Amino acid sequence: MLFAAGEVACRLPSSWLVLCRSAAETVGPWASLCTEVLSCKNGAMTHNLILLRHGESEWNQKNLFTGWVDVPLTDRGRAEGQRAGELLREADLIPDVVYTSRLKRAILTSNLALEAADLSWLDVHRSWRLNERHYGALQGKDKKEIREKFGEEQFMTWRRSFDTPPPALGDASEFSQAGDPRYANLGDSLPRTECLADVIDRLLPYWYDRLVPELTVGRTVLVVAHGNSLRALVKHLDGISDADITGLNIPTGIPLHYELTEDFTPVKPGGTYLDPAAAEAAIGQVANQGR
Repeated sequence: MLFAAGEVACRLPSSWLVLCRSAAETVGPWASLCTEVLSCKNGAMTHNLILLRHGESEWNQKNLFTGWVDVPLTDRGRAEGQRAGELLREADLIPDVVYTSRLKRAILTSNLALEAADLSWLDVHRSWRLNERHYGALQGKDKKEIREKFGEEQFMTWRRSFDTPPPALGDASEFSQAGDPRYANLGDSLPRTECLADVIDRLLPYWYDRLVPELTVGRTVLVVAHGNSLRALVKHLDGISDADITGLNIPTGIPLHYELTEDFTPVKPGGTYLDPAAAEAAIGQVANQGR
């Protein structure tokens, strides 16, 4: 497909705006291109952030609370990871750098998406700060059984309230992360349970220290993480209240694109799913888990 010169400039990543702004007296063939870049973007920087929840895991399929337990993807989850990469290519939304949690369902989803997009060579960074919310003593428990045993109100409080964590998980549990070498540097700060507020507290330093600097220099950033770590980030980006965040659900395996202004405010609140119809159907399924 051929594009006019101005259209080419408008399709260039924001890193070109950084370059053209820094070149006070651009000369030669680059001068006209920089003029077009500055014109089509109205001199304003926008940043591209892509959020991707991992593909369906075996415990998603079994309707179990997963948290920090390291479970694999299902065949469907692997297909979702591959499709996510295809959607990135179809949307011409190509990441420059990738961030994932330290859990293999996110890592494998990232690998599958990058392979499908022919981007396996990209730098990938991993951090526990992008891990799923720790579900405490609920980890490994059947969601429907918990709802039936404790009632709808308590079930939803543990599952979706902003500031009420489930009971803590003992270190002797088979689902504990105590002694896991991935988290050896956390020491006594290793979570035994978390609410969403706790996830925000450990996520935001990483957002400001690692992700914002990448976005600031014009890189398109792909974050492959989990339902609650992504809900925490979306809450921050969209300014969602503590009460309203309980109703936000994020589906597995469908990229969510945020275009952000220079001060990291979403151009479109809520972002844009690259497959809106599939996302709408999947969001309903997430909301009904445990029923």
